[in-house]
Amino acid sequence: MQSDIEIANAAVLRPIREIAQETLGIGEEHLVPYGHYKAKVDIGYLNSLTDRPLGKLVLVTALSPTPPGEGKTTTTVGLTDALHGMGHRTVACLREPSMGPVFGMKGGAAGGGWSQVVPMTDINLHFTGDFAAIAAANNLLAALIDNHVHHGNELDIDVRSVTWKRVIDMNDRALREVTVALGGHANGFPRSDGFDIVVASELMAIFCLTESWADLKKRIGDIVVAYDRSTQPVTARDLNAHGAMAALLRDALAPNLVQTLEGAPAFVHGGPFANIAHGCSSVMATRAGLRLADIVVTEAGFGADLGAEKFVDIKCRKSGLRPDVAVVVATVRALKYHGGVALADLGTEDVAAVEAGMVNLRRHLDNVRNVYGIPCVVAVNRFPTDTEAEVARVVELVADAGVQAFPATHFADGGNGAKDLAEGVLASLAQPSPHEFSFTYDDDASLTEKVEAIATRLYGAGIVTWDAKARRRLLRIERDGYSGLPVCVAKTQYSFSTDPTSLGAPSGHELHVREVRLSAGAGFVVVVCGDMMTMPGLPRDPSAARIDLADDGTILGLS
Repeated sequence: MQSDIEIANAAVLRPIREIAQETLGIGEEHLVPYGHYKAKVDIGYLNSLTDRPLGKLVLVTALSPTPPGEGKTTTTVGLTDALHGMGHRTVACLREPSMGPVFGMKGGAAGGGWSQVVPMTDINLHFTGDFAAIAAANNLLAALIDNHVHHGNELDIDVRSVTWKRVIDMNDRALREVTVALGGHANGFPRSDGFDIVVASELMAIFCLTESWADLKKRIGDIVVAYDRSTQPVTARDLNAHGAMAALLRDALAPNLVQTLEGAPAFVHGGPFANIAHGCSSVMATRAGLRLADIVVTEAGFGADLGAEKFVDIKCRKSGLRPDVAVVVATVRALKYHGGVALADLGTEDVAAVEAGMVNLRRHLDNVRNVYGIPCVVAVNRFPTDTEAEVARVVELVADAGVQAFPATHFADGGNGAKDLAEGVLASLAQPSPHEFSFTYDDDASLTEKVEAIATRLYGAGIVTWDAKARRRLLRIERDGYSGLPVCVAKTQYSFSTDPTSLGAPSGHELHVREVRLSAGAGFVVVVCGDMMTMPGLPRDPSAARIDLADDGTILGLS
């Protein structure tokens, strides 16, 4: 089979104006084209659609993944293509890839095989410049903080308390901890600082939760960047930074429209980390899709304990959106991995390991149905090494758990390979939900109670413990009036616990909180567990080593 980039490079794309008009009814005058095959949809036009009823929302999530991932994006695209091919007005809503993972270990995030969004190279690299705009606005705020201190520090900022970091859209471990303002008085006051990757910036989370320029500016103004010497919060509004930052993001806020290999429309917009932030594409794009199409297929990062939880408890809580059905992506290899099989041996048939690993998928299904209250189906994303006996056993085990499973071959067969899955989704959408949608915790619970609810209800933890510094930070956040915010737990995606090697469905374990961060503009409190990093490093063999530019201008090696 051809590689992802070979398939994408050989694809014959239709002009985006045709995709917009024929699939979503968007006239060319409402597009801001970025070349022939990608465009932004004018915000003014989207604001004119407020009286339209919303379509159905399908959330794609997964079991706890293996390191290479289980194909949520590929499944999202394949399901969209299947529904589109069956005559349903369907749009996919996806996150924009960060160039850090593109050049690092994971590679691109435009789907794979015959289930991709295109132009794949554009989407995985600079795209429409949204991430550059977010980086510029983020770094403008960092510059204004140090400039304010240099020119007299009227706000009496305690430079030891500055929490706002500079960002770059690249994995670079050397920038995790740096010292800035060296070189004498003219360069400012030296202090310890660091860089995050763009997708970890609070500004990215704000970008993906806002729905208007006015709200964008307000949220930016609410960002707490430091504390003064009397321990009072200092905000971006105090520095008068919010107006200029919002101006840098004006054009970026409009959703990006592209297409799948089979000509279905796709909004690819925003890309917050699924750990340190909520891991979902923008509310702006999701609501636009729901007003323009009958069905929106979207995804949330990592497994259902992370991405789906944050989709529900943060994105849905703040936007009012509600998923009508969830698709939980499972693979034979992930089930075997959770059943005790080493990564190197996942290609060998082992039905017993599939059965043992089912404990992980069962807990995710229980959480989706009984904690979030969302009806669900399982997509068994097939790999070439899967045997018929293994796939059949997965279907049986999922049925025993009270859910239907649909093997899918969209990676190799495109939309045709996901038709059974699409039929299952449509059947679920046609039925009244047996569950009542709910959040994991109440708004009026304390921050501690919210973390404990996630830990015990979703992760199976027995106790939550706190570093003394994290506890003090939590108390300060509550003292400053932020106790009503939802929480965003950052932990490993590979386990229900904070230990990535604790596979399956561990119970009674300890969830230890080592750090607490306030994202006042985004409107949530980040609770960091384990060794989560906001600036990843490159692996020994980075994907960048395989990416090249041919003499005719063709980009090679992206995956």
